[in-house]
Amino acid sequence: MPSALTIFPVEGLPEIEPGDDIAAQVAERIDLTDGDIVVITSKIVSKAESCAIDLATVEPSAFAAQWGVRWEKDPRVIEVVLRQSRRIVRQIGPVLITETHHGFVCANSGVDQSSSGAHERILVLPVDPDDSARRARARFGDLGVDVGVVITDTFGRPWREGQTDIAIGVAGINPLYSYIGQHDPHGHEFRVQEICVADELAAAAELVKGNTSRVPAAVIRGLAWEVDDTASMAPVIRDSSRDLFR
Repeated sequence: MPSALTIFPVEGLPEIEPGDDIAAQVAERIDLTDGDIVVITSKIVSKAESCAIDLATVEPSAFAAQWGVRWEKDPRVIEVVLRQSRRIVRQIGPVLITETHHGFVCANSGVDQSSSGAHERILVLPVDPDDSARRARARFGDLGVDVGVVITDTFGRPWREGQTDIAIGVAGINPLYSYIGQHDPHGHEFRVQEICVADELAAAAELVKGNTSRVPAAVIRGLAWEVDDTASMAPVIRDSSRDLFR
């Protein structure tokens, strides 16, 4: 394990527009080295991949309209939330907890109105965050550096107040580190312990990013990791047969 990690904010990124080359924008603003991990907020990935929706184009369903009136929410936003979901997991008061088409369980399908780039515009999550991360990693490779990529979003957590950034897409780095089969100093064998390294990287990077700082990317240096170009978020998403809270 490393003795220390260093986290660098990537400052000075412009407002991201559809088609922008985020990897190149990052590489222009910070000196990257092989083995770095670039952590990118999903919001700017969504902007670059044209995952923005103009609310004027959204026709709410009867359910969305009724829900909006009852809880004083924009029914057009509720409609987009529903379209981005496989199912509603919990519906308590004004809160909608949904399962997205990716398999993430979160509030409002990850639909975000903040910092969307324009009034009456909302952002949805990237269609395939793993693919977005792989393409960014490949682009960094074209630019001469071998880095891991983690794409993040802000989620709430069961049983705890406050939100934290978690990983929704990875490239090059396995999202899990397993202790299973290893032994502690007293000889106890670990049987179930797995650490979600990708989530820990996402949360650590958020400490130098933030929602109002206009710093949507960070670089983490010092972590020893093995390249895994088959990596994805699939093993992190718990199968419904083992999910005690569905």
